[in-house]
Amino acid sequence: MLTLDDLIIEQGDFRLTASWSVPEGSVTAIVGPSGGGKSTLLSMIGGYFAPTSGRIFWSQTDIGALPPGKRPVSTLFQDNNLFPHLTVAQNVGLALKPDLRLGAEEKRRVEAALAEVGLEGFAGRKPGTLSGGQASRAALARVLLQSRPLILLDEPFSALGPAMRREMLDLVAEKLKGRTVLMVTHDPEDAKQIADLLVMVDGGVAHAPVATAGAFASPGPALSAYLGRK
Repeated sequence: MLTLDDLIIEQGDFRLTASWSVPEGSVTAIVGPSGGGKSTLLSMIGGYFAPTSGRIFWSQTDIGALPPGKRPVSTLFQDNNLFPHLTVAQNVGLALKPDLRLGAEEKRRVEAALAEVGLEGFAGRKPGTLSGGQASRAALARVLLQSRPLILLDEPFSALGPAMRREMLDLVAEKLKGRTVLMVTHDPEDAKQIADLLVMVDGGVAHAPVATAGAFASPGPALSAYLGRK
């Protein structure tokens, strides 16, 4: 279980609070107006921003003092964070060894991860030669190899067209099944497609998760305003 215990971050005039839990193995969509703090919330969980106060627990262990690389967290960023000078296989292999000194078995695992996301034969390509969907698949392969239980998706598929975005979300639901996923999105359809729970970020508060189907069937005032409903 991921628990945010009275979490607060303050940066100048910006303030965001969150105090809730999500169960292991769930997919939670985080929605709300631009600038509300959705990505900031993920950055705190990932260890890239320090909260002003409060604690972050994973399976009853306080991970708030751990650096990003020591947390049980993998993050898939909007730009996929692929290094242009490395091959696809090398980018994925970073999940196993940052110095890329991979043995035969580790190289086999990289090839298997690429095959798992539909990138057989792409190992020697550079990121600049990939389509947006292929780059997203390569980044997802790296997340799979990291084998961490908590996955943060910071709008990684927002630049893709609708059909490709739906395809990538299906791939996430299939390949990350059993892991805990938090997904920032601006598209309500993304949440409806794969999210069990919905967190609304509005007015300086990341509200407690609610069931996605119920939230859209009977939206509260903040979600109604976000969806443009009267």
